[in-house]
Amino acid sequence: MSRFINIAKKLRLIKKSRQDRWAPFWTVPKIYGTGRRIHPGRHTTVKRNWRRNKTKV
Repeated sequence: MSRFINIAKKLRLIKKSRQDRWAPFWTVPKIYGTGRRIHPGRHTTVKRNWRRNKTKV
């Protein structure tokens, strides 16, 4: 394993780590109204976990 990561690969990994977060909490009342209680993870487009899905980086 190499000691240094290429800057392009590092930028791709940073982008992937931003994509696997939940949506912001304020998206739930914005979409459904104030009375609805839904997990903000349902609003994310890319659902990835470091164990389940590997990235092709």
